[in-house]
Amino acid sequence: MSVDRQISALLKQIATQDVVVVTNEFSHAGRAATLAHVAEHYGFEYGEARREGHNSQTLAVHLYRDPAPEARAREAATIAAHPRAGMGGTVPGLQPGTLKPTAEAAEAVARMKDRIGFDVMTQMAGARKMGFAWFCVAGMVVTLLICQMYVGALAGGAALAALLVGGVKISEVRRQRVAERLREAGFTPVRDETGRQRFLRPGQQLPGHANPFAA
Repeated sequence: MSVDRQISALLKQIATQDVVVVTNEFSHAGRAATLAHVAEHYGFEYGEARREGHNSQTLAVHLYRDPAPEARAREAATIAAHPRAGMGGTVPGLQPGTLKPTAEAAEAVARMKDRIGFDVMTQMAGARKMGFAWFCVAGMVVTLLICQMYVGALAGGAALAALLVGGVKISEVRRQRVAERLREAGFTPVRDETGRQRFLRPGQQLPGHANPFAA
């Protein structure tokens, strides 16, 4: 899909919906972060990111319309400054004709990518996801035992368990590095209603009723 078509599709959501969803079937967090940053120029605020669809292959980034006067003023200023966005004109925060952020927007897009990555890594590390992984390991071991492949069951089970534990540790190290970058950038760690850790801008609240982004 061309850049203009992607921006046009995003602006159509912005004009007609209070919740914008940026999706990427190949889980390109960088591309999703760039489009999410564009949406922020139009008065939207990042809400959450998660994997959805078959085998959790689709990255979905949810943004919510911020009803605060400052956000509405930001939207009006953006529309006035970029009247032909999505139709060959300039797009806020992007280099002309590309989905690459401008030098001024690069830091904000990088932190958006971090927020997306943190939310997705937290989701994938959830108890149900890990429970399914261990269930698969157990299933393989049981299958090999039924086939009387005792050595294979022992060796295979141990190898898969080691890989799973190693993968969990690596993912946790990456997640903590991302969390540290977000803290250094001024984002605030909070817990949502499910106990999952999230990072919010100063003064932002988790999406809820009325004005979810007011302090």
